[in-house]
Amino acid sequence: MVVNSSPQVFLFLSQILGKKIIDPEGRAWGRVSDLVVTIGELYPPVTGVLFLPSGGQASSRFPWQKVKEVGDKLVVYPLTPQKQGEPIMNEGELLLKDSLLDKQIVDTHGAKILRVNDLHLLKVNYSLRLVHVDVGLRGLMRRVGLEKATDKFLQFFLDYQLSDHLIPWRYVQPLSSPDLLRLKITQTRLAQLHPADLADIIEDLDIHKRSEVFQSLDVETAAETLEETDPKIQVRLIENLNPARASDIIEEMSPSEAADLLGDLPKDKAEGILKEMEKEVAEDVKELLVHPEEKAGGLMTTSFLTLGPQATVQEALDLLRQQAETLDLIYYLYVTDEEGHLCGVTSLRGLLMANPQACLSDLMDSRVISVSLEEEKEEIAERFAKYGFKAIPVTDETNRIKGVIPFKNLLEVVAPQLGK
Repeated sequence: MVVNSSPQVFLFLSQILGKKIIDPEGRAWGRVSDLVVTIGELYPPVTGVLFLPSGGQASSRFPWQKVKEVGDKLVVYPLTPQKQGEPIMNEGELLLKDSLLDKQIVDTHGAKILRVNDLHLLKVNYSLRLVHVDVGLRGLMRRVGLEKATDKFLQFFLDYQLSDHLIPWRYVQPLSSPDLLRLKITQTRLAQLHPADLADIIEDLDIHKRSEVFQSLDVETAAETLEETDPKIQVRLIENLNPARASDIIEEMSPSEAADLLGDLPKDKAEGILKEMEKEVAEDVKELLVHPEEKAGGLMTTSFLTLGPQATVQEALDLLRQQAETLDLIYYLYVTDEEGHLCGVTSLRGLLMANPQACLSDLMDSRVISVSLEEEKEEIAERFAKYGFKAIPVTDETNRIKGVIPFKNLLEVVAPQLGK
């Protein structure tokens, strides 16, 4: 048991590693080589100590409960000699030095990748818990034994006090191994990031770590993140997946984004993924694939809402509520006849302000601005600039609506650095 006059004491891992281990009789057992924590709680408890026995070649392990006192030495209750060999790690356990020290982590609060210089631990009564990750210069100086010298130098010459840079553990996502990424307690932290932030983080990682992080995400989060990722990296991420997993992710993407991605993949890989996709979704994507990427047909999405002129406002709102989660566009509802000819358009704002029993034919604006399937991106951009629309419908030569171009899709082609 830990005995200390102070109820709470902060320690750094660097202050524990290498400490000599003795029992109350003063017999030396070895030196601390690592600490074991069990992931799953807000502040993971230290559950074991790895040590290199005196004169031994391989590490041994004993439970943290054996620790009596932490000072210049680690005083432990008498230990039972163990057979030499690799200590057994249980599911959900983590070696602090081996898995975190000098490794990359994601600060999910600041949405950036950082390097771990030290680990901050809190000793409360009989337990020791991981509370912070130290990513600052002070932590590095502490590791190499120059903390006090650095403090004196900066204070004397620059009148500056170097502070700790600690990240609370609850915001930390370890990246050192696929197993750590798949633990529920850590996986959910990545899912809480905005897809654009997560895409930036993935792009900053090396190719192997990038794939590990991406493959640890659930299907929905992976799809949202992929839509925000650089097209070249999109291709590399999908190429590393089997067709079944890739199809699950691409099915969750916008049809236009999915078509752009599949169009960049090798033909055999794209065909394999399309075969695994649901037939209806695959047909929508194939329809978009036949159009050049920088023309209206290649910029449009087929995930939008249409209704007939005799439908009521209430029916439109009910349908919008049912399908909103799967639609790429909810700003406008397009009114079409039985053959799909574009008759008019109404905005979501117009629907919310109208009499629920009114027909769409009485509410719609029949002066619809549209573009043809072969319209070039420059002409499309001019329409957006002139009319201030959030989206523009795409029609064929008979005025049948074939898709809709959200402004974001155009922006990704005209100004890629702003569109993603």
